[in-house]
Amino acid sequence: MTPKEPLTPVITIDGPSGAGKGTLSRLVASRLGYHLLDSGALYRLTALAAMNERVDIDDPEAVAKIARHLNVAFEADGTETRVLLKDRDVSREIRTEAVSMNASKVAAYSPVREALLQRQRDFRKEPGLVADGRDMGTTVFPDARVKIFLTASPEARAERRYLQLLEKGEKVDVEALAEDIRRRDQQDSERSVSPLKPAEDAHCLDSTDLSIDEVLEQILKTVNA
Repeated sequence: MTPKEPLTPVITIDGPSGAGKGTLSRLVASRLGYHLLDSGALYRLTALAAMNERVDIDDPEAVAKIARHLNVAFEADGTETRVLLKDRDVSREIRTEAVSMNASKVAAYSPVREALLQRQRDFRKEPGLVADGRDMGTTVFPDARVKIFLTASPEARAERRYLQLLEKGEKVDVEALAEDIRRRDQQDSERSVSPLKPAEDAHCLDSTDLSIDEVLEQILKTVNA
C-alpha cells in the first residue's frame, strides 16, 4: 500500500477584529515564503457586494447566492494586499465600519459559510499557507500544523483601529470604536455557526502589551518548535 502524501502545511491565525491577525499573517507568510489567505476579506467582499447590489443583508439565502458568484482577486502590492471585486480595487472600502459590521452578520449564516468553505480550502498550495480568520483552526483547516489564537483587549484594539483610520484621514471616536468591537466580539462569539473561539490545540497569544515584532517572534518560535 502506497504511503499517503503529507498534506501541505497550514498555519492558522485566528482571533477577534483588531488583534493584528492581518499584519502578522502577512509577516509570517513572507518570512516562510508561504501563500496567504485573508478569509475575513471574503466575508467583507460578500457583505460589500450585497450592499452594492441592494440585497437584503438579513436574507441568508440571498447573501449566499452573492457569495457563490463573487468575482474576486488578491494581488500583492508591496507590503499590502490589494483586494479586487469585479476588477475594482476595494481594499479600503471593505475596511469601513459599515462593511465590517455587515461582514460579521453574514459570517453567521450557514449558507454563506458553506458557499465560501471550499473556496478557502483551495488556497492550500505548496509550499504552505498562512490562513487568517476567525475559524481557520476550528472549521476550515482543523488539521493545521500550527494554530495561533491572537487576541488583545478591546481598548487596545480600538486604539490601533483609531490610529489606522486617522492615517486614512477619517475622524472617529475611540470610545465608539471600542463599543463596536465589544458588540462584534459578542456577535461573533455567540453565533451558532463556527463561533469565534480558540481551537483546542491552539496556542493563545495576548498582544495587548506586545509590539508587532514581539508577537511575530513568538509565533515563529511556535512554528519552529
